[in-house]
Amino acid sequence: MNPLPDLQTWFGPASPGPGVETVDKPQEFERLWRGFINARLALGLVLVLLQGTIYVLGASADPTLMLICAAYFAAALAVRLMASPRPLGKTFDSQWISIIGVDILAFTALQVSQSSSINYAPLFALPVLMASVLGSLLLAMGVAAGVTLLLFFHAMWLSLQVPGDTVAHFLQAALTGAGCFVMAFVAHEIATRLANVELRAQRSQLAARVQSQVNELVIESMSDGILVLDPRGVVWAANPAARRLMGPERFVRDSTFDLASRSGWQGLVDLMKLSFSSNLPQQADIHLHHAGQGPRRVRVQTQLTATQYESADRLCVMFLQDQREIEAQMRTEKLASMGRMSAAVAHEIRNPLAAIAQANALLDEDMSEPRHKQLTQMVQQNARRLEKIVEEVLNISRLQQHDDTNASRMLILNEAVAKVCRDWQDQTGSQHLLAVNVPPDRIEVRFETEHLRRILVNLLDNASRFASQQPEAIQVTVGMGAGQGTLSVWSDGQPMEQSVERHLFEPFFSSESRSTGLGLYICRELCEGHGASIAYSRTQRSRSGTSVEGNEFLITLRSKSVSSSDATAITN
Repeated sequence: MNPLPDLQTWFGPASPGPGVETVDKPQEFERLWRGFINARLALGLVLVLLQGTIYVLGASADPTLMLICAAYFAAALAVRLMASPRPLGKTFDSQWISIIGVDILAFTALQVSQSSSINYAPLFALPVLMASVLGSLLLAMGVAAGVTLLLFFHAMWLSLQVPGDTVAHFLQAALTGAGCFVMAFVAHEIATRLANVELRAQRSQLAARVQSQVNELVIESMSDGILVLDPRGVVWAANPAARRLMGPERFVRDSTFDLASRSGWQGLVDLMKLSFSSNLPQQADIHLHHAGQGPRRVRVQTQLTATQYESADRLCVMFLQDQREIEAQMRTEKLASMGRMSAAVAHEIRNPLAAIAQANALLDEDMSEPRHKQLTQMVQQNARRLEKIVEEVLNISRLQQHDDTNASRMLILNEAVAKVCRDWQDQTGSQHLLAVNVPPDRIEVRFETEHLRRILVNLLDNASRFASQQPEAIQVTVGMGAGQGTLSVWSDGQPMEQSVERHLFEPFFSSESRSTGLGLYICRELCEGHGASIAYSRTQRSRSGTSVEGNEFLITLRSKSVSSSDATAITN
């Protein structure tokens, strides 16, 4: 059993379910108008057949009645074939004459011309109903009054022909006329009420359609991901946020896909099965693994919902929340006050620190003893260290004040990375340690050149402290993946301790006593400020032909275009 396929919603096509009409219905007025016109045509046919039956049975047939019935049938057929639906006016216009006027004339002629006991007066109900339903109340009352007058004239004519039945003729005309007035009023009131009900239904339908569009827009723009699954693990609904969290693979962009098709989504499959088996909502933190990227921790909440149709399965709704966004918000709130205080302290330290450094330089000029020289050098080294700490603290403040993702410029990633790596090799003399792999095609990403240089230099300095001295111990790789640029910095250093890895990107945290602990934090802030991401993982690379495990920092950047050629290695 498939849950509601083919209805056009925020997650793609699905059907409205059994018994739901999908063909556009004609307008209510047009349907009523055609109903009355078909009724006139059927009545004309019945009158013709009635006169023919009377003739066949051998009764005395009046040619005038046959002629009137045939003419009425022809007029009704002409209106059915040539006239188009439109409302009746408030006066006796041309449409009234061609439809209601013809009916009254024909039925009056039949009533006057008949010489038997057949009473054609009930046929006047048809034009009265037409005027009441398709026209205004004034027109309906006018038709009823006209019919009543015609009946009185006919009663007067019969009284002249048969003087003894005068009272009976006038009484019959009065009762029939009163019935016409009552019928006109009641039918018009019912038609008006039904029209008002239809109008309210249309307004309610419009309001529901607007509400549906608003709901769809809200779901589309939500930062939390939403998945709708059936018990088989088929995803029938996924908003854009959920598709971004699930990964950039092709089948994730399809309207439906199987959640068990990727091993990296196994945590979601297990939680979905637990929800259906326990028939209770569930909540868990799950790691999603994407090829070429680090694991992404997601908080998942599930809810089971009953469907509208008995033939459909129950559905599981998953709410996915990226823990990086939660942690980033918590860090922002937690460090907001500390950042303001640190910036103020850094400004206050800067001036006396500059004075200390200047005084130490003057004192060093007057010193000649090696012991004194060593002391001044210690002061100079620590003053520079303090100056670096102050500068990094002020950089954090500047990042928080100028965080504008949309203002990022476009740069050619492969050229910028190659230049920064050459400059770093020249400054550090580490030509034999670093291998740079960049593709020949242009890879344009949205990032600031200076910020990319700071990130890459920081990661290279960090890698050089822990890498071995073997050739290609540090490897920088540029590539493309699913419309995004990637930058990887890998080194063959030892694995990090779990306590260090857990706090890797937190400010003022470092495994070394002489480090400020702000380098990786600034790298992450710079990446997030440009809509990029940075992640750490333990991976294997080929170093001089041997597979070696090492530490990798992977940066994913927003790309402008996708390169068509595969990356080729260019080793400096």
